[in-house]
Amino acid sequence: MRSPHFIAVAVRRADHKIVIRSNPYFGLSEKFPFIRKPILRGVATLIESMVQGIDALSYAANVVAESESEGEESLSGWAIAGSIAMALLLGTGLFVALPHFLTAVITSNYIGVTAQSPIFHLLDGAIKMAILLAYVYLIAMMKDIHRVFQYHGAEHKSIYTFEAGEELTVENAKKYTTLHPRCGTSFLLFLVLISILVFSVLFPLLQLTDLSKNPFLNHLFMVLIKVVLMLPVAGLAYEFIKACAFRMGNPVFRMLIWPGMILQKLTTREPSDDQLEVALASLTQVLRLEKIRSDIGSSDSFEQTETDIASLNELGQVDARLGDFAEA
Repeated sequence: MRSPHFIAVAVRRADHKIVIRSNPYFGLSEKFPFIRKPILRGVATLIESMVQGIDALSYAANVVAESESEGEESLSGWAIAGSIAMALLLGTGLFVALPHFLTAVITSNYIGVTAQSPIFHLLDGAIKMAILLAYVYLIAMMKDIHRVFQYHGAEHKSIYTFEAGEELTVENAKKYTTLHPRCGTSFLLFLVLISILVFSVLFPLLQLTDLSKNPFLNHLFMVLIKVVLMLPVAGLAYEFIKACAFRMGNPVFRMLIWPGMILQKLTTREPSDDQLEVALASLTQVLRLEKIRSDIGSSDSFEQTETDIASLNELGQVDARLGDFAEA
C-alpha cells in the first residue's frame, strides 16, 4: 500500500505471522514539481508503480523463501533491475510489436489497406486487446498468479473499507466488491483504447507511415514510435481513469468506466480472510505512519523499518479518513 508519504509491504510468513516493511516515500514530483502537471503525472505514476510493484514482489518472495528455508539468498538490486528490463522487453514485444506486425500482414495480404487508414489501427488495437485478454486469462490458471489476483481483490476491498470511513477489520472489508474504478486493470484497457485513437490521428497527420522504402524497416520504425508514444498515451489514460473514478455518482462516468470494471473480473479473485488481514495490515501501517508524520510535521526522521505482528489487532485502529489526504 502507498500513501502520500509512505509505502508498506505486508507479507504472511510460513509461521503465519505478518511482517510489514515500511519506507518513507518520495515521489518524482517531490524532486521535479513540473511532473504534477496533467499527463506527466500519469507517466510518472506508471513508472513508479512498476518499479515499486516489482520491488514489493521481490521482497515478498525473499521473506517467504527465508521463512521456509534458512539461508536462502535474497534477490539483489541487479536482479530486480533485470526483472524490470525483462518485463519492459516482453511487454513491448507482446503488446506492441506483435500486434503491429500481425496487423501489417493481415492488411497487406487480405484487406489491402495501409497504416494511413484508421482500419489498420482499429485492427491493431483489436489484436492487442485479444492478446491482453488471452494473456491474463491464461496466467490466471497458474496457482501463484491466482494467489496474486486474490491479494489484488483484498487490496480493493481494503481500500473500499477505508473510503467508506469504516474500521479496517476483516469483517468490514469482506462485504465489498473486488472491483475498483481506479484499478490498474482499467488503466490497461483504456491505454489500449486511447492508443487506437491517438495512433489513428497522429500517424497519418505527421506522415509517420512512410519512413522507409523497405516495408519491414518501415513497420519497425512505426513500432519504435509507438513505444515512445505509449508514455503520453499512458498519461492520457491516467487522466481519464482519474476523472471517471472521482465522478462515479454520475451515470455517464459510471458507464464510461464500466468496461474496465468488467475486465477486473479477470485480474481479481475473492480473497481469504488471511489475505484480507495482510492487505489491511499494510493499509493500517501507512495510515498510522501518516498520522505520526502529521503530528511531527516532517518525514525527515523516518527510516525503513520492519514490524512483526501475530494479528491485525496488534496495530490497533487509526483515526484517519479519506478527506485527510489532499488530492495530488
